[in-house]
Amino acid sequence: MKPPKIIALVPMRHHSQRVPGKNYRSLAGKPLYQHILDSLLQCPEITQVAVDTDSPDITEGLEKDYPHVEWIERPEHLRGDTVPMNEVLLYDTERLEADFYLQTHSTNPLLRPETISTAIHTLLANYPAYDSLFAVTRIQTRLWDSLARPVNHNPAILLQTQDLPPIYEENSCIYIFKRETLLARRNRLGERPFLFPIDRAEAWDIDEELDFLVADLLLRYRLGQKLI
Repeated sequence: MKPPKIIALVPMRHHSQRVPGKNYRSLAGKPLYQHILDSLLQCPEITQVAVDTDSPDITEGLEKDYPHVEWIERPEHLRGDTVPMNEVLLYDTERLEADFYLQTHSTNPLLRPETISTAIHTLLANYPAYDSLFAVTRIQTRLWDSLARPVNHNPAILLQTQDLPPIYEENSCIYIFKRETLLARRNRLGERPFLFPIDRAEAWDIDEELDFLVADLLLRYRLGQKLI
């Protein structure tokens, strides 16, 4: 049976609100965006890797170091801070045809190739019972809403946190979906998504300056680099 065509999509904007220039800023010795590209390119299940960007710094780096990675220029109307990611993905999937799309971010530099491969195999083995997949982080701690109401525990019964019912946080590391799902729902998530857990340390997402510093430390530790 012919393996499905799977295209990995990595959106990368030039502008960043909270961590200026983060996508091409150096992390553990090389630009941030290169870490996720290197991981994706090590996955034999992925047919093609494509970057959606409006950044001249990133496109220059792609042409120099990743000539085999597809580059999609993000149009002006999709570059704003409030543009939903699903609209960007609709634009990209219209230009690159595939059986499945895997979307991740440059801000997930600790994501391992074997984790990506496992996620792909998980959905393929369970499709169409599950029509899409997204990565989550398991949380077992006492959570409260803004009105001081317990979310996942009874304050009168102080269970150990490891015994609390888990809640899952969408960590933005991996989404796998078909274009027809995206078109029908205007969403990466189908009607029956598979929750794919990833360890917190690997799922670290760079959203603020502190995240960047922690990710740099974790990567340097993993690579055996000098920390101080």
